[in-house]
Amino acid sequence: MFDSLQKRLGSVFDRLRGRGALSESDVDAALAEVRTALIDADVALPVVKEFVAKVRESAVGDEVIRSITPGQQVVKIVHDALVETLGAESEGLSLGAPPAPILMVGLQGSGKTTTSAKLAALLQNKEKKRVLMASLDVNRPAAMEQLKVLGEQAGVATLPIILGQRPVDIAKRAIAASKVGGYDAVILDTAGRQHVDEALMAEVAEVKKFTQPHETILVADSLTGQDAVNIAKHFNDRVHLTGIILTRTDGDQRGGAALSMRAVTGAPIKFLGTGEKLDALEAFHPARVASRILDMGDVVSLVEKT
Repeated sequence: MFDSLQKRLGSVFDRLRGRGALSESDVDAALAEVRTALIDADVALPVVKEFVAKVRESAVGDEVIRSITPGQQVVKIVHDALVETLGAESEGLSLGAPPAPILMVGLQGSGKTTTSAKLAALLQNKEKKRVLMASLDVNRPAAMEQLKVLGEQAGVATLPIILGQRPVDIAKRAIAASKVGGYDAVILDTAGRQHVDEALMAEVAEVKKFTQPHETILVADSLTGQDAVNIAKHFNDRVHLTGIILTRTDGDQRGGAALSMRAVTGAPIKFLGTGEKLDALEAFHPARVASRILDMGDVVSLVEKT
């Protein structure tokens, strides 16, 4: 993810770093290229405009242009603006008093059910929480069965399937079962549709109203680019998102959805899906991502992997 953006911005800043002094026109020329690179990376246009304006305001001041290393100063300003756009350092999930409901929303095909199982496995294995999963997708019995199978693979408990129940009734049963079973969290995997429609939104809003989840997480496919941003806005307007998980980030070089979603919804990106295995879910660190985009290295992630 972000590979193409890294290459484009890298060439822009290499030229800046090579200059002994910078004029205002030099900064403007570089920012014009930054603007093009962001648009090519699928970043939403309003986000691009705001980002470039913010950087220019800081970069054309006397203290930058007259400094000993103006090129480096501009790179730092862009880095700080990227971190701000991507959001504050992720604090993970806010669970609160058990059993904490976590509502998973998104479109069909975004990887929501698999991501629910990944999140449950992460909570159970790394944070030592007891987790119960429940599928509210009454339209696709196969989705219910899929969550059950994933639960067995991950060693996470799933709510027994009873056909014919409404999503809100399944949610009630899941919360009751999680209280009786002494679970720390209950993950509610809602139904997705091919397009955002009123029936889907009404169903999700009804479940949210009853369950009062501690977290409402949008699962979005990073490959859908600008569409993913519009989808995020629709969901945020109706159910107020508390976080976003981007899937298939291992297959997208542009990364514009990540830059846009945080700015458009105000909801932080909490995790990135980096593969198909159940442990392929990574915490999102804006500062590390910004460093990687600007080819400044990401030593912390490298050390963690080692």
